[in-house]
Amino acid sequence: MSTFEAAKAQGKGTKADLVAAIPNLRAFAVSLCGNADRADDLVQETLVKAWSSLGSFTEGTNLTAWLFTILRNIHYSDYRKRRREAPDPDGAIAARLVSLPAQNAHMDFLDFRSALQKLPLDQREALILVAASGLSYEEAASICNCAPGTMKSRVNRARNRLAEVLALRSTSDIGDSYYIGDQSILPRTGND
Repeated sequence: MSTFEAAKAQGKGTKADLVAAIPNLRAFAVSLCGNADRADDLVQETLVKAWSSLGSFTEGTNLTAWLFTILRNIHYSDYRKRRREAPDPDGAIAARLVSLPAQNAHMDFLDFRSALQKLPLDQREALILVAASGLSYEEAASICNCAPGTMKSRVNRARNRLAEVLALRSTSDIGDSYYIGDQSILPRTGND
């Protein structure tokens, strides 16, 4: 007998052994999950997985025990997966879930950072000291060695220039979405 014929004969024997094990597999599956329909699905998944992994089966060992192990592993994997899922057959819970895309905020921040770099140094410095650091105009003016009125003017010009560069309608559109850490860089209300 050639190698091909021997493999073909073994395949027929293995196929017959798999079919012969189905009633025992089904009984075991029903005892695990308690549902006949789910048990049939488990047996089918087991047979498909066993057939595709037949090369890993060691000839001469107990095929039924190998199949039971596969079925048991599939059942417990599914159980662990389902345990973390909330039952939502009509999709009502999923319909209420909303997740805003995270990349928009990141892209907005990159645009803001680029616009901030386009400001003259004195305006950028004033804006960061007053808006980001939360210093008063007087404190920022003291740091920059200028008058508080000059600091107010620099911050106002910086906000207007940012609104122009970012194509915003007005400086009132600047604010809540521009953060560094948890500090708004350009708050709508603040030291003005």
